[in-house]
Amino acid sequence: MQSDVRVSYTKLKAWVEQCLATAGADNEVAEIMAHSLIAGDLLGFRTHGVRRLPYNVKQLVTGKAKGSGKPTVIKQRAALAHWNANHLPGLYVMPKAVAAAMKMAQQCGTGTIVVRKMEHVASLAAYLEQATAAGLVINIMVSTPAQASVAPFGAKSRVFSPNPYALGVPTSGVPLLLDMSLSVTAAGKVREAYDKNELLPWTALVTANGKGSNDPATYFADPASALLPLGGLDLGYKGYGLCLMSEIFTMSLANYGRLQGGQDGECNAAFIQVLDPEAFGDSSEFIKVTDDLIERCRTATPIAEHEPVRIPGERAAQLKTSQLAEGVSIDALTWAKLVRCGERLSIAPPQLI
Repeated sequence: MQSDVRVSYTKLKAWVEQCLATAGADNEVAEIMAHSLIAGDLLGFRTHGVRRLPYNVKQLVTGKAKGSGKPTVIKQRAALAHWNANHLPGLYVMPKAVAAAMKMAQQCGTGTIVVRKMEHVASLAAYLEQATAAGLVINIMVSTPAQASVAPFGAKSRVFSPNPYALGVPTSGVPLLLDMSLSVTAAGKVREAYDKNELLPWTALVTANGKGSNDPATYFADPASALLPLGGLDLGYKGYGLCLMSEIFTMSLANYGRLQGGQDGECNAAFIQVLDPEAFGDSSEFIKVTDDLIERCRTATPIAEHEPVRIPGERAAQLKTSQLAEGVSIDALTWAKLVRCGERLSIAPPQLI
């Protein structure tokens, strides 16, 4: 098996930006998209980082994604808004939506933006630090109306998209960053295992005959398996409830469900909510309480002595620091796809470290 390659962050970002601009994005859109994509890799979400560049290039080249423009404001009040992205890249729209929700929160204590019809947003973790760096709490939910991948609990056919949920919380140190799928695993993880001819480490799928499976090939078979909701075969009613919540908060509030967006490919609906702790109490006391909670988790007696309890976001912060210093790590299979993507645009790949 080929080893990973490394590319300096600066050179990789410039190359990704050039690819997106050549594909049809204007300079601002290309710059923000490149930042959002690589942020996923920096934080360790490699299935939702530059691995998705060829898809974004294809969407821009074919005109399915717009390379310029602004979302349309459908409705707005003091602390909420509903945007129609009109097929703008989610990688571009999401930072704008987070910034708008932050401004509302700083003025009103809370801010909520729902967005419809934006191209795939990739890693939700990429957008959390924007808020936590300002001392704000953020949570994000995203769904895909045209996609059915996850079975409801007790079923074996697909209904839900593999909806991610993300939470960002400021602390006195590294912010708490959580980015998780509401299914046992994300569809991107299944695709990655399939591409590498590997089995999944968990029973994440339910086959057409109702049996659990960790074989990603069943997901692409006919009839296909479905992703299990978080909790799996035994406790999946919990993930099922969360999937319902996610699609109501995203699709229903945005008036953009399967009836309206069922033919829109990987377009997303999103719910972005930002809270200002200072509006509820003393922000310094918020930090004290949060720090205490995290420390109690960190010092909890571990099941395995050599494996202490991990805090969401700490490993991501370490990866980000090391990759900014030593280069962004990209698996060989993804690198080969990136090189071919650049060749189609007549752009030479960045030099490896």
